[in-house]
Amino acid sequence: MTQFSLTDDQIAVRDMALAFAADNLAPHALEWDEKKHFPVDVMREAASLGMAAIYTRDDVGGSGMTRLDAALIFEALATGCPAVSAYLSIHNMATWMIDRYGSEEQRQRYIPRLVTMELIASYCLTEPGSGSDAAALKTRAVRDGDHYVVNGVKQFISGAGTSDIYVTMVRTGEDGPSGISTLVIEKDMPGVSFGAQEKKMGWNAQPTAAVIFEDVRVPVANRLSDEGQGFKIAMSGLDGGRINIGACSLGGAQSALDKALAYTGDRKAFGKRIADFQALQFKLADMATELEAARTFLWRAASALDAKALDATKLCAMAKRMATDVGFQVANDALQLHGGYGYLADYGLEKIVRDLRVHQILEGTNEIMRLIVARDLVGRGNR
Repeated sequence: MTQFSLTDDQIAVRDMALAFAADNLAPHALEWDEKKHFPVDVMREAASLGMAAIYTRDDVGGSGMTRLDAALIFEALATGCPAVSAYLSIHNMATWMIDRYGSEEQRQRYIPRLVTMELIASYCLTEPGSGSDAAALKTRAVRDGDHYVVNGVKQFISGAGTSDIYVTMVRTGEDGPSGISTLVIEKDMPGVSFGAQEKKMGWNAQPTAAVIFEDVRVPVANRLSDEGQGFKIAMSGLDGGRINIGACSLGGAQSALDKALAYTGDRKAFGKRIADFQALQFKLADMATELEAARTFLWRAASALDAKALDATKLCAMAKRMATDVGFQVANDALQLHGGYGYLADYGLEKIVRDLRVHQILEGTNEIMRLIVARDLVGRGNR
């Protein structure tokens, strides 16, 4: 990527994802939302195009692309359905964690089937009593010979009950981040069960439930990296996850803006198109400007993550906060421009607003994003 433009290859990747979203996601998004249908078959079609392991290494079947490439893909997919795009981002994150921190045996065992989405993956960090304070997690794994015995509950897990693989943060040592490790836990291991499906404001095209571990015996061979590295693994996964979810917000917001442009161009009031009223023109201009600014900054953060820049974590937090706030506001403004019609399900605006609202909460709340940035800024005075 040059400083302010995409390469021909990146444009081709984005256009491929846009076409997939238009043909395979957008026509069904409202029905999936209404029926709470998880379109695994459609996601496997996306996997066949390389979108299930975008930044996983190619020696195990991954696409070997960059974080910026991934941001382009998730934004494009979200123009069709933010909930499905967001789930694919979670699957990609979990797959990358196995690729990045797993042994060669683990990589060969899991990733080829994750690439095709024969296996579907979820990420398990949040618990009923530890959301923003992730280092306070209580799920415990006690070593017993060649196994860990795992007990605890993970909350708000996307894909719970359907996913085959759960990349799970557990406590193997003392309190605090240094006592956390990462295990790959499989759905069919005895003692794994799931809570009732949550009734949610949005994201209805993907399941969300608690994952419950009761004396689950997990082989030590399923641990990623060394004991005590789990918090580091979890946070490194979240840097990319924040870029991904920000991109999903931009895609949903772009779709909402496009709908608003079409509607205001057709709708007439007081004898002329409402798009001809200067007040609405200013609103549309502001929406487009804010969206472009957030997109440009997200690309900057994704490029920093690709470059392993020292300030990548801070930039990812900044970009996530900005993109998800802007994305929700643009979608909400697009609904307002539709008047009463925007509130009706048939127009698709209210679904986008509902889907994007949670992006300001997950992958670290936007308040936590501000905390990450502030700690970096304040900490400079001590360096």
